[in-house]
Parts: sequence; C-alpha cells; structure tokens
Amino acid sequence: MKTVDGAAQIESEVEARYRERTAGSRARHVEAQRYLPGGETRSSTWYAPYPTYMVSGDGAWLKDCDGNRYADFLNNYTSLIHGHAQPALVEEAADQLTRGTVFGSASEPQMALAKLLIERVASIEMLRFTNSGTEATMMMMRAARAFTGRDIIVKMDGGYHGSHDFVEVNVSPDLDAAEQPAAQVEGRGVPDSVLNAVMVAPYNDLASLEKLLSEHHHRIAGIIVEPMPNAGGMAPPAPGYLRGLRQLADQYGVLLLFDEIVTLRLSSGGLQEAEDVLPDMTALAKIIGGGFPVGAFGGRADIMAQFSPAAGADFLYHSGTFNGNNITMTAGVAAMNLLDQASIDRINDLGDRLAADINAIFGSMGIRAQCLGYGSLQQIQWTDAPVISLRHAARAGQGIGRLRELLHLELLNRGVYTSNRGMFCISTPMNDAEIDFALAALEGALLTLAPYMREAAPRLLRG
Repeated sequence: MKTVDGAAQIESEVEARYRERTAGSRARHVEAQRYLPGGETRSSTWYAPYPTYMVSGDGAWLKDCDGNRYADFLNNYTSLIHGHAQPALVEEAADQLTRGTVFGSASEPQMALAKLLIERVASIEMLRFTNSGTEATMMMMRAARAFTGRDIIVKMDGGYHGSHDFVEVNVSPDLDAAEQPAAQVEGRGVPDSVLNAVMVAPYNDLASLEKLLSEHHHRIAGIIVEPMPNAGGMAPPAPGYLRGLRQLADQYGVLLLFDEIVTLRLSSGGLQEAEDVLPDMTALAKIIGGGFPVGAFGGRADIMAQFSPAAGADFLYHSGTFNGNNITMTAGVAAMNLLDQASIDRINDLGDRLAADINAIFGSMGIRAQCLGYGSLQQIQWTDAPVISLRHAARAGQGIGRLRELLHLELLNRGVYTSNRGMFCISTPMNDAEIDFALAALEGALLTLAPYMREAAPRLLRG
C-alpha cells in the first residue's frame, strides 16, 4: 500500500506543477472541447491532463499562452527542420502570399521543387506532390499495385505510414507472435478486407521476409518500410538490412518502397543515400514543405509514367485541390536550399552528442534505459537490452506504469517540449546551449521521478 501511495504522490506533484504553470492552456482546453472531440484535432498532440497551447515560435524556442518558454525538441514531429519563423522562409512565403497561394493551374514552383528533390534523391527520377505523408504513401502503394498488377503490399510489424486504411495494419506490433506476426487491423473503423491486400513481416529480419516472399511473391506488389522507423521506436537498421531488402526485392520480382517522410533529414539524399540503397519508389513529406502541409512520392520513371494523362485512357488519376500549391512549393524550395549537407552533418552531430550524454546520465543514475536513433532523430527506450525489432521497442514500454507520461510532463515543467513517447528532434537553429538545457532538464526530471521508478518500475533500476 505504501508503494502505491508514494507513486501516486509523485504523479500528483508533477501534474500539480504542470497545472500551476498552464492555467491558460487549461481554460482553452475546456472551451475547445465544445467544438473538437477531446479538445484537439490531432491524436498525436493530445496528452493528459490537457495539451499545452503554444502561441509563438522563434528559432529553437516556443512560447505558450501563459508566457512559458520551451526549447522545442518536437519541431511539429520533425517537420520544422529550420525551427520557427526562419527569416528567409518567412520572406519567401510572405512574398508568394502577396501573389496568391494557389491558382488551380500548373506552376513554376512545382517544377522548381521537383527538380531540387530529384537532384538530391538519386532513386527519384520523377515525382508528384500531395498534401500529406499519408497521401504520399497511399499513392505510392497504389502505383506499385498498378505497375505490377498485384494487390499485396508487405509492411513491417509495428511500422507507421500514415492513417489511410491500407497501412492501419499492425501499427502496434504483434507481441504474442513466436515467429511470423499475424496481420491485424489497427483499431475500429478499418475494414477487415484490407487484410486481403497487406502482409506483415518483422523489421530487421530478412529471413522472415524471405520466407514470406518465397511463398507469396507472385501475389506481392512491393515492400514498404521506413529505413529507420519513427513512431515505432527509432530502431536503426541492422548492418546490411536495407541492402538485404533490395536484394530480396530483386530476387523475387517485387518493388521496394521507402518511406523517407521522416528520415530524409538524415542525409542530403535521405537515409537511402547514407546506406547506399536505391529503392524503386520513395515517399517524402515533413521538411520538404518549409513548414506548410506537403507530401510527395516518386521513383523510377517507368513507374511514375503511369500518372501521365498522355499515357492513354488507362492512366492513373491523381489530383488534390492543394497539391503542389504555390506557397508550399515556394517555401519548400527555400527550406531545402538552406539544408545543405554541412547543416545536416552539424545537427546530426548535435543529436549524437545528445544521445551519448543521455546515455551517460542513465548510466550514472543506474537506470536501465538508453537513447537510440540516428543523428538528429533520437528516442528514449526504457530498456538496456538491444532494441532491434519494433517488438523490442514496444516491450520496452511495458511494466513502467505512467513513467513516459510523467517524464513528458516534468520536461514541460522544466521548459523542454518533446513528444510524449520520448522522441528528441534537432533543428538547425539549435546549438550546444539547447542540448545543455535539455540535458539539465532531463537529469532533473529523472531525479524527481526516481522514487516513482523505484516503486512503479523497479525493473529499470540497477542494484
């Protein structure tokens, strides 16, 4: 009974500090619930007891409606690689705004951003724009099915590719599977019929994938994978894994589809460039829109040619009112021109330093946890065991009570804004000062939560 009361006291104190700092956010949340289910319009940005209402951003920092400042290690879930209100981006977007946002016609900014992306990503010979990453993966998968004449796409167990029905399968990994995971729809509202067109394989496991391909390749159009899964837990690809995917795709005559919506930031040409692997198609979004809604998919010219109306009556129709709109394209060109390899190397170094120092903090405090990722993308995993598959990442979050939620709130209390799953994302305005600030906040938060861990998550503590 004593341990439960002690853990409950820590929870109460952390939440009380949050409520005291954010009275304005609470008032806005109460009103918002009259108009928006749960008071929010994005599932990922909701958290208990209520989300913080941010009102402005400047570089690497945010300010909420109560006047509190936060070092932003979320960056709108990795999309704001140049942080907030970057002067050159503001100038370009403002100039385009005075000339119109979208015209319902072809435009030069579309061509300019397409050319820039094709020059950077070696596997993309032609591309098309969408308004989100969800649309990008949806259309990339449709293109693969149309090109091959086959219906099935293989996705990774625990992989996330947006919210359209055909990827709402095993977003949460199958933790009960001894070997091959069972495909199952994720949540209500997704029809079981999608399972006729989706199969699932474990991430970082070439043998399981080969078994699936050897039995079903004649029905499979392609394999979709994030080179390093983001929402699934930032488990880096094992040495040779991505090249192994390329070899298996070639061996069994299926297409290889990379979702680089998040990982494009890790190298000038994406993680595929860093790992020296060329997929057949790639989905992009996030950083390519300069802070505006965007998505894109592209790849081999023969696959993308299906979308040309000049191809004949059976061309693949693809439209969208705001696809390739002028303001997004203009801001995207400016953002990508600012993001040279030197800038990428610098923020990757900052991310590596953050991870190394977080791991040092865990070691000094005797906490069985680790920071795992690649360069400017890092995430806390609540285990000191190897995290290879996305099952490992999911299991690391079991048996720790409300630790993730409480750490998120306590970091907010200390002026660090990040995801409630423990992800840290580096932006170009950041320097060592922001890393030092985040590390001090994290160490203080962990000291505050140490009594909670001893009682609610004892497996995390050594000795």
